[in-house]
Amino acid sequence: MTAMPQLVSLFNATGGAASALVALLEFPNVEATGVMVITLSGLAIGSVAFSGSMIAYGKLDGKVHDIRASYMKYINLALLAMVVSLVVLIVSGLTGSFTSTAVYLLFGITLLYGVLFVMPIGGADMPVVISLLNSFTGIAAAMAGFIYGNQAMILGGILVGSAGTILTILMCRAMNRSLLNVIVGAFGGGGAAAGAEGGTIKEISLSDASILLTYSQKVVIVPGYGLAVAQAQHVCSELDTLLTEKGVDVKYAIHPVAGRMPGHMNVLLAEADVPYEKLVEMDDINPALPNTDVVIVIGANDVVNPASLDDPSSPIFGMPIIMAHTAKNIIVMKRGMGKGYAGIENQLFFNDKTRMLFGNAKDSLQKLVAEVKSL
Repeated sequence: MTAMPQLVSLFNATGGAASALVALLEFPNVEATGVMVITLSGLAIGSVAFSGSMIAYGKLDGKVHDIRASYMKYINLALLAMVVSLVVLIVSGLTGSFTSTAVYLLFGITLLYGVLFVMPIGGADMPVVISLLNSFTGIAAAMAGFIYGNQAMILGGILVGSAGTILTILMCRAMNRSLLNVIVGAFGGGGAAAGAEGGTIKEISLSDASILLTYSQKVVIVPGYGLAVAQAQHVCSELDTLLTEKGVDVKYAIHPVAGRMPGHMNVLLAEADVPYEKLVEMDDINPALPNTDVVIVIGANDVVNPASLDDPSSPIFGMPIIMAHTAKNIIVMKRGMGKGYAGIENQLFFNDKTRMLFGNAKDSLQKLVAEVKSL
C-alpha cells in the first residue's frame, strides 16, 4: 500500500507513452485535417502524461525533489504557447518540408512540459496531480482509438478521461485550489517551506491514552500516510473493534487528499475490513468534532494543520482541513517531530489539548490495544 501511488503513476506513464507513440508512428499516414488534429493532440497529451507521470513517480518515491520558483509558471505558459503554435503550423501546412521535424519538435516540447509542470508541485497536492495525469492518459488513449477507428479504445479512453477530470475538479474544490494553477505548474508551490516553532509539546502515556479512549463516548480516527507506511491498518481496526465493544462510537475522518493518491485511505482501511459507513468525509465530520471526546491522528500531518486557516505565508493556506483542533482531546501518533509532506511545522502539535504518543504507529497501536484489553 505504501508504494501504490508510485505504481499508479507508472501505469499512467505507460498509457501516455503508448498513446504518444501511436500518434508519432501513424502521423505520416494521416491525410484528413480532422484526423491530423486528433493525432497531434494525442501526441501532445500522451507525451505530457508520460513525462509528468514519471516525475510524479520519482517525487513520490523520494528520488526527485521539488523545484519551486515563481518563474516556472511563465516557462510553462511559454511552452504551452509553443505547443499550440506548432499544432496550428503543422495542421495548416505552413511547416512544408519540415513537417516531420516539427512533429518531433512538438514531441520533445511536450515531454519537457510534462516534466516542468509537475516539478514545482509539492505539499499535499500530489493526489490531485495523479488524478489529472490519469485523465490525460485516458484522453490520449481515446485519441489513439480515433486514429485506429477502434471503438473499445475510444470508449475506454473517454471513461478514464472523464472520470479522472471529474475527480480532479472535485479534489481541487476540496483543496480550495484552481485547476488553472495545476496546469501552469503553480499548484502547491507558494509560501514558505517552514513554519516557526509553535511552543511546547506534551506527551501521553499508553495507560493514560487507553483510559481516555475507553471512557469516551465519541472517538474519531484521522488516518494519514504514516498509517500506510507503518502497515498499521489492521491493528487500527482491532482498536476500533475493542472500543466499539465497550460502547464507544468510533468514526474515521477522511480528507480528500490524505495519503499520496485519491482514495488512498479508503483503500487502506477497506483492506483491514473497516465498515464503509464508519468512513466519514471531511465536510461531514468537521461539524461533529467539537462534540468529539478524542481525535486520534495516526500518521496524518498537513490535512490537520491549523496553519491552513491562519497563516497566509503557509503553502497550504486556504486548504480545507479536518478540524482536529476543535475536539475536546487530541492524541497524535508520530515517530518524531518531523514535518509533513508540505515541509512545514504543524501547529496542532503545540495545541493545549494535544498529547503526543511517539513511536511507530503499528507498535504504539498494538501496545494501546493491549492496554485497552486489560481495562
